[in-house]
Amino acid sequence: MNEPEQLIPLHGGYRKLKSFQVAQLAYDVTARFCDRYIEKRSRTRDQMVQAARSGVQNIAEGSQASGTSKKMELKLTNVARASLEELRLDYEDYLRQRGLPQWPREDARRAELIARRPATADDVAQWTRDVHDGHDGRHGRGGQVAKLKSTEPIQSTESTYAEISANGALALLAVACSLLDRQITTLEKSFVEEGGFTERLYRVRGERRSRG
Repeated sequence: MNEPEQLIPLHGGYRKLKSFQVAQLAYDVTARFCDRYIEKRSRTRDQMVQAARSGVQNIAEGSQASGTSKKMELKLTNVARASLEELRLDYEDYLRQRGLPQWPREDARRAELIARRPATADDVAQWTRDVHDGHDGRHGRGGQVAKLKSTEPIQSTESTYAEISANGALALLAVACSLLDRQITTLEKSFVEEGGFTERLYRVRGERRSRG
């Protein structure tokens, strides 16, 4: 026998969402990145941290609101996605304005970070050190060591770490944004097919009347 539909279904399990977990990791990584590489009085610093925080908070708030408003869940998840896109642009601007390379999506170092499935900012920091120590600042495509030409400037250790850290954050954000895109598509389909709280209320009332 089928269980009767609940007026307010289970909701708020955002901590189990992969999108939340990766966004939260990107937030922690961003907080560390800004502490180390962005001027404390810079407006960009505040914007980056707030964008990262907004991504996390809106995923959580949307999940919590889903019990009574699928529409609000969809709206807040979209806000989270937009916030992470804003943060991604900030990292790209950081690299471009300092003449540091933005790694292509197929770069082996990005793939290695994702393959490690980092759970904490410390895990990402260890990856950063491993990349730095393994390549000594002379990065080639696909993770290979490239020989420097005699006229090619050698990056300082600080700028090399900044390059690796920013590109690592971009890799995490790419994963988070991809997960949110899929999540939004699923929410849209569910909302169209099943409706929101009002439609569920009518169904629950009708079902209870039919049961006497």
